[in-house]
Amino acid sequence: VAAQQVVRTHDRIVRAALTTYHGREIKHTGDGIMASFANTANSVSAAIYIQRKTRESNDNNPQMPLGIKIGINAGEPIVENNDLFGTTVQLSARIVDKAGNYEIFVSEVVKGICAGKKYQFKNRGGSDMKGFDEPVMLYEVLWQS
Repeated sequence: VAAQQVVRTHDRIVRAALTTYHGREIKHTGDGIMASFANTANSVSAAIYIQRKTRESNDNNPQMPLGIKIGINAGEPIVENNDLFGTTVQLSARIVDKAGNYEIFVSEVVKGICAGKKYQFKNRGGSDMKGFDEPVMLYEVLWQS
């Protein structure tokens, strides 16, 4: 019962972010939601919203804390049967695996697209990723300020 409450809280927060920042839910992955945005900056804003709302929820419900990790990449995925595939999606999955609870990690492409915007990034260095020949540069979005 408690686990289902945590999942419902997660889904409510993430879906509110998608509505607010014009994202589209692609699929529920069991322990997360894969989403797509037409605007890269909106994806970063949605991620910040999710982390802030998660912190607020945890402050109000400390007996059932929720930890969300977020990975963001940008590119042109393959679209088929209302799902997304390809290298862009694979890299997103690898990025989220490198993030910890309460972290937002983005690719160098996302950081570059968001240059000049209000976001702050911390260089987290290159990471080896399964399926990618070269280390991938990762950046953490600093959202707690």
